[in-house]
Amino acid sequence: MMDHQSTVRSTWKRPPLLFTNTLWRRLIYTGALIYLVLAVQTVEVDWQRVYLGLERGWRFIEGFLVPDFTTRWRDIHEGLIESLTITLTSTVAGILISVPIGIGAARNLAPAPVYLACRGIITLSRSFQEIIIAILLVAMFGFGPFAGFLTLAFATIGFLSKLLAEEIESCDRNQIEAIRATGASWWQVVNYSVQPQVMPRLVGLSLYRLDINFRESAVIGIVGAGGIGATLNTAIDRYEYDSAGAILILIIAIVLVVEYSSSYIRRWVQ
Repeated sequence: MMDHQSTVRSTWKRPPLLFTNTLWRRLIYTGALIYLVLAVQTVEVDWQRVYLGLERGWRFIEGFLVPDFTTRWRDIHEGLIESLTITLTSTVAGILISVPIGIGAARNLAPAPVYLACRGIITLSRSFQEIIIAILLVAMFGFGPFAGFLTLAFATIGFLSKLLAEEIESCDRNQIEAIRATGASWWQVVNYSVQPQVMPRLVGLSLYRLDINFRESAVIGIVGAGGIGATLNTAIDRYEYDSAGAILILIIAIVLVVEYSSSYIRRWVQ
């Protein structure tokens, strides 16, 4: 009997991560469950439309299983070339602009006014999703690949500048101070101390952004920013699910090629 009691006393029970008071914990969990049930009830579901959607969804799966690459091949080819062009040009332009902004946004290299200005640019660029920026730019410049190019270049600036600035701020301080101790100028400190430390990371991030930009080019094309997304949207609007399936398969294939190529290049650089 004593052994059993000592076993019970010695049994450890993990304390709750949140709300250590049992009464408050039960009240909060019950309130959250009630809110979830009430929130689900506010969702209006048209079951007839769901039924029709299932039928269309099955037709789309059939088209995906038997893709048609030939009927709309000319449109698909033009859309892919346009998407690849948008992806490559916007990535290069975004990298060229991101490097000085990333250096200016590094607290250990830039004076306070430059730091605040560059951080403001990064914050502005990261405030909106690509699809929202694409809608605004399509409204400003009209339908076509130019709006897609500007959208992806703008998004690349926010993504790459922020990560590059953080990489520079985490550089080995001893190497930077050693170069400064020789009487080197600011540019020489960047060139001989910071650049060797961050270059492998910059190459890896640039390739990763290239991969993201191709996928995003398919998304923003749906709102009129050109590329293979516009071709995909047209195929779906025409109920040509076999052509849409062919486009999706090509997008997956290109993303896989870019992914494996970028992984190889990153390993080679590092």
